[in-house]
Amino acid sequence: MSPQAEEKKSGVPEEKLALFDKLIAVRPEIERKGANNAYAAVNGNMFLLMQVDGVLAIRLPEDEREEYAAVPDVVLGKTKELQKYVAASYDYAKTLKAKGTKKGR
Repeated sequence: MSPQAEEKKSGVPEEKLALFDKLIAVRPEIERKGANNAYAAVNGNMFLLMQVDGVLAIRLPEDEREEYAAVPDVVLGKTKELQKYVAASYDYAKTLKAKGTKKGR
């Protein structure tokens, strides 16, 4: 599928999806999920979401939410700077109660 067709299918700009993939590539334990919207989850708890409007949402522990909840465009391409937030988000999501999967129901 062409990048243009993929962008129309998901609504997320291709360059934003590429930045999402670059961001999670540093942590091999994080797998990109979602056919239409890119996201990452652990134990059924989503902790990263590339929204349709191209804004990256990061689920953080309450004491860190003031800094980044929605990543500004000027920061999105700064993979090295965002890694500590991705790590904090992943580690926080691991502490949440596991959710059942739809396949297992």
